[in-house]
Amino acid sequence: MKSNFLILMSDEHNPFYSGPYGHKKVKTPNMDKLAKKGTVFDSAYCPSPLCMPSRSSFLSGKRVHELQSYSNCNVHLDPSPLSLGKALADQGVFSVFIGKCDAYASAKEMGFSAVMNAWDRKTPGDTNHRRNPLFIRPDAARRSSGYGPKDNAGSDDMRCIDLAIEWLKTTAKNMNTPWALVVNVTNPHFPHFSSQELWDMYPDGGDMHEHGADSESGQHPYAKSLKKHFQTEGFTEEQIRGLRRGYLACISFVDHQLGRLMETLDSTGMSANTNIAYTSDHGEMLGKFGMWWKCSLYEDSVRIPMIAAGPDFKAGSHVSTPVDLHDLRAGMFTSTGAKQPSGWLGTPLQAISQHDDTRVVFAEYHGHGTPGSSFMIRKGRWKYVWHAGAPAQLFDLGADPDELANLAIRKKEIANEMEAELRKICSPEKENERAESFIEEQLMTINGTIKNKAS
Repeated sequence: MKSNFLILMSDEHNPFYSGPYGHKKVKTPNMDKLAKKGTVFDSAYCPSPLCMPSRSSFLSGKRVHELQSYSNCNVHLDPSPLSLGKALADQGVFSVFIGKCDAYASAKEMGFSAVMNAWDRKTPGDTNHRRNPLFIRPDAARRSSGYGPKDNAGSDDMRCIDLAIEWLKTTAKNMNTPWALVVNVTNPHFPHFSSQELWDMYPDGGDMHEHGADSESGQHPYAKSLKKHFQTEGFTEEQIRGLRRGYLACISFVDHQLGRLMETLDSTGMSANTNIAYTSDHGEMLGKFGMWWKCSLYEDSVRIPMIAAGPDFKAGSHVSTPVDLHDLRAGMFTSTGAKQPSGWLGTPLQAISQHDDTRVVFAEYHGHGTPGSSFMIRKGRWKYVWHAGAPAQLFDLGADPDELANLAIRKKEIANEMEAELRKICSPEKENERAESFIEEQLMTINGTIKNKAS
């Protein structure tokens, strides 16, 4: 039986900072409620731990290296790939997009049936993505002070939720065909500003991460490169504690917005025929290994929350099998009775078994802050990361969920098996070279444009 599908996608939510994933301090009653009503996917990943690559991949059904949407710079991106919105609309599913798009094309170019309050990155986007030599960002001081109570914090996000609720109450409840709604909010993405009320909820929230910069994983060349790029070693203890406290407040803000959507489905009588999923575009390191924000294939950066409830999901269930955003999108097609276009990635979430140690999930990173590309393979308890020009990493997430010990040398046979899985998907050397050439082409175009304007 066909059903509707609503996705709330936040920005930069590390799933380990939520009730369903075991955090003891942050208050997420609505995420907890959604988890009780539905299924928690315990090992969910984004396609790439950066906004534009991750969102582009999700919306197009393609891998980041296929799109060449490597970074948050949108110069020379191809806007033509078929999108989720058009693929659904072409099959009679009314598709709606609200909020942050930040992808290979603007929201209005993607063929959704309706687009509201869309945010698209202006060209050329983030131009601080030179890898060789590594670009050092000049705004570390501003970033490190981005936390605390602020008037009108989250107002843009609340506008997106308001629009979604209005559409659900006035349009969706009267529709005779399946619909798909993707609502995007920018919290808990930095800066970590919140209302005074939410800030006051966490007087003890400003702690220090247990695993700091001196950890083995914090000393990997790519970790050190990211810290250099963002100048995070200059953050004071006061700033670190403030950022971590503010992050908890921002997560509770997102939780409240999720609750508003859930309440609307209940009050309109649509809950019985509507699936609702909460997820994010990537995670946040939040000081682990001395690292901040995303851009890394460590779990805190590349993992995302994924909780789904509704007629197509089992209540009170946990799935340990690794999944990703492609599986969520595939699930949206299945629920609404549509078919994913040929060649698109993903297996419908509702069709994935609870425990499958053979399933492979892939992620990649090519953006700012590192000297080259990185590629991740997750299979069962093992996670393998290949880095261009730097030592590979192998983690036993079953025994070492915090990724403190690199076993790539000690478990060479397993590392080789995982690398073989990677090479079934792509040649990391070739894709690193393609990314480097594309980035250089972007920078040459940007520099040429700047020079032409100056003259």
